[in-house]
Order: sequence, then structure tokens, then C-alpha cells
Amino acid sequence: MYRNMGLLNDIVDNTPLPIAVYSGNNLKIELANTSMIKTWGKGDQVLGKNYLDVLPELKKEDFFEQATTVMKSGIPFHGKNKRVDLIIEGVMTTHYFNYSFIPLKNADGTVYGVMNTGTDVTELHLAQQQIKNSEERLRMAIDASGLGTYEIDLVTKKIKTSGNFNSIWSVEGEISNEEIIAKLHPDDLPVREKAHEEAVKTGKICYETRIIDNDDTIKWAKIKGEIIKDENNVPTTIIGVVQDINEQRKFEDELKKQVASNTEELRRSNDDLLHFANVVSHDLREPVRKIKIFNTLLRNEKDIDFNDNCIKYLNKIDQSTQRMQNLIEGILSYSTLSKNTQPNELINLNEIIENIKIDLELIIKEKGAIFVGCDLPEIEGVPILISQLFYNLMQNALKFSKAEEPPRVIITCSSTTIDGAEAVQISIKDNGIGMDATFAEKIFNAFERLHSKDEYEGNGLGLSLCRKIAKRHNGTITATGEKDNGAEFIVTLPLKQDKLLNEVII
Repeated sequence: MYRNMGLLNDIVDNTPLPIAVYSGNNLKIELANTSMIKTWGKGDQVLGKNYLDVLPELKKEDFFEQATTVMKSGIPFHGKNKRVDLIIEGVMTTHYFNYSFIPLKNADGTVYGVMNTGTDVTELHLAQQQIKNSEERLRMAIDASGLGTYEIDLVTKKIKTSGNFNSIWSVEGEISNEEIIAKLHPDDLPVREKAHEEAVKTGKICYETRIIDNDDTIKWAKIKGEIIKDENNVPTTIIGVVQDINEQRKFEDELKKQVASNTEELRRSNDDLLHFANVVSHDLREPVRKIKIFNTLLRNEKDIDFNDNCIKYLNKIDQSTQRMQNLIEGILSYSTLSKNTQPNELINLNEIIENIKIDLELIIKEKGAIFVGCDLPEIEGVPILISQLFYNLMQNALKFSKAEEPPRVIITCSSTTIDGAEAVQISIKDNGIGMDATFAEKIFNAFERLHSKDEYEGNGLGLSLCRKIAKRHNGTITATGEKDNGAEFIVTLPLKQDKLLNEVII
């Protein structure tokens, strides 16, 4: 018998489940195994002491009353997930327990004690609380986002919904899968079917559909879902979200209409512009041709004795009309070529600069301007556009000069690269009125003027046109300067164009 008692004590003492036995009205501790002593955290000397003397922090709790009630009634008591604040080694710690108070009876049924068992479920409780908090945060996030969630049990066909699902689908209470499908626009049913067929392979559902509201109005929604399978790879559940995208689709449709309208307007504008260039070029041809003819007739007039100055002026008229004729031919050719057949030509930049000087000869002479140049390389591009680019820059240098000081324009160049390709960087620097550095980028905007029309003539398009021409040739243009201390424009252009130039409206 003693042997059996020893075995029983060993089993109780080594059981990881906390066990204690109390007797009497004050719940004297008759037995406490190692696990219970460790749980209390009051040391090993607890046997023979009363329950509340060992655990005074529990006086405000109802454990003592529960145990004494069991002692009197003989009816077991079971508690679940009960919070217990214990002072262990002087520190108050919070635990959660599943516990029981079980009456111990003699052969005649008299209760002589109460056995207390417990399981520390603190970690489980905290994990459950964390899950609950996460679910609550997720629910709040879903509600705030305007999404609706759904879960379809593929066995029972029951649907659980939350968030804004019912609002988006315009339903109340429980709804069946058949009722949901019935609210879809008939033209979108094939889209749904295809999405579900794809989901069999991918496990993912995604499609956009129109929902017919109760008042027969239509709104767009996006449905996303995922198929959940069991351990045998059998689909059991579909979970997903539904999003109201009606406003988004309205915006997209309106944007498409505007883009189509603007594209058509742009096409008409381009056609009109090309037609205008064609007409103007043809109309200018004849008067220029006549100027050239009459200049030749005047030069060949035998009855007039021209002095050296007259001959010089006649030569300049002939040169200018020839330049005008070349420009007209260039504009005409440019306006008749489609955007897919814009050819690159080899351009001698030195010739471009010299021709511009001839065109600006009068203002150069009038202002006593000085040009300091350098040897420029040949590049590929559209001659008429490159000529226009440098014409605008050189004309600006003369236009925005100081009244008390002759214009001085210095043109320099250096080798560089653009995206690894050989390029030339050309600087056009003047000693004019300059500009505030804060406007260095703003001046390239169309119709942007830093000075009034009363001070300097122009339409505000020159530098905007320069940037578009540079960009069209896969190059760049920037500006720097100081107020009353000149300006510098830096043009960077590739030496070669790898492909036909893209169409840019200028």
C-alpha cells in the first residue's frame, strides 16, 4: 500500500499539470505538486499554509469563494480563460488559466477536500487576442477602403459577406450564388465564365462586370477571389473581395472620349498646318522668282552704269532671293513628307551659321555686332529645322542687346556624348541684358515673355520652337545667365541619327 502511495505521489509531483489539494474552511494546502508551486511562484514552503496566506493578491478574486462552495456543496466548478494577476518574485504578472475545483469524498460521500487543477493558457489567449485584433483592424481597413468581402462554401453553397458587399450588390441579408449571378449584366456573363474557367488552372479569379441595380441603373464592379482546396486538392471555398469601380470607369470612359476628340482635333490641326505651309510655299515662290528675274534684268541693263556699291547691293539681293527660294523649297518638301518618311541629311553647321549671318546682315551692321565663331562639325538632321534653331538663338542675342554696348556673340563647341552616342555641345554666349537665373527653364515655355512687347518685339514662341527642334533631333537645349550680364544657350545634338526623326508639332 505504501508502495502504491509512493508511486501515486511521484506521478502527481511530476505531472506538468498544476495540481493542489485543499482542506478545511480556510483551504489549508495539503498537497501541491512541483508544477503548481512553480505557477504560484512563492517558493517551496507552502504545505500546511492557508490558500490566501500564500496568495494574498487573490483576495479580491473569486477563487477562494468558488473552492469553499465546492467544499460545501460537493459540486465541481470549472473556469475557462480566467485572468489571474500573480506576484512572482516581487513582480506582478498576468496569466490566463483554464482551471477546476473538484470535490474529494470519503467512502460515505463526505467531502474532505478540494483538488485544484489548472492549465496555463496565457500564450493561447494572447494569440487569440492578437488574431481578434488583427481581424478587427482588417475589418476596419476593408470598411474604410470601400471593399466588400465574401466567402463561398462550395459544399453548402452558402455565402458569407462583410464590409460593403451588400451595398455594392444592392442586396440585404443572406443571398445565394444564383441571385448574385442574376444581378450581372447579361453581356458580362461570358466574362465571368471565362474568369472561372481560368481559375480552375490558376486558383485566382479576377474580372470586371456591370451590376444591375434595383432601379435598373448599372454600375461597374471588380471581383477578385481565390479558390481554397483541402488536403486532397479538392476545392472547398472561394474567398475574395468586390470593389466598386463605377466612378473609375466613368472617368476612364470620359478620358477616352477626350483623348479621341483631342486626337482628331490634333490631326485636323496638323492637316491644316501642312496645307497652310504648302499653300504659302507655293504662293511665295512666284514673287521670289520675279524678284530674282528683275534683279537679273536690272544687273544686265546696258544703259545703266552701276558703281561698285550698286553691284554689291545687287549681289546681296540675288543672294537673299536665292536663300529665300531655298527656304521655300525646304518648307514645301517638309510639309509634303509624312512623319514616317522624314529623312536625315548631312548638315554643315558652319554653312548654317554663315547663311544666318547673311540673313541678319542689316541688324548686325546697324548694331555693330561682333560674332566670334569656331569650326563646327557636320551633323545629321533636317536642315530647315536646324537652321531655324540657330537663327532664333542668334537673332535673340542681337535683339536683347544693351543699348550702350555693341552686341558680342561668341559661338564655341566641344565634343560630348548623349546616351553613349557621339554628340556636339554648342554654346552661344552674348553680352546682352541677360536674365534672372530663376527664369532659365521658364523661357522655353510657349508664349512665355520676360519683357513686354513694347520693349522687345516677338511672339514668345522662338525658344519654345528651339527646344522642340532640339528634342526632335534627340538633343537638348538649356540656358544660363545673369541679369545685366549676358545669357548663354547650350545646344547638345547627336552627330548621327540612328533612325528617322519622330514627328513633333512645332
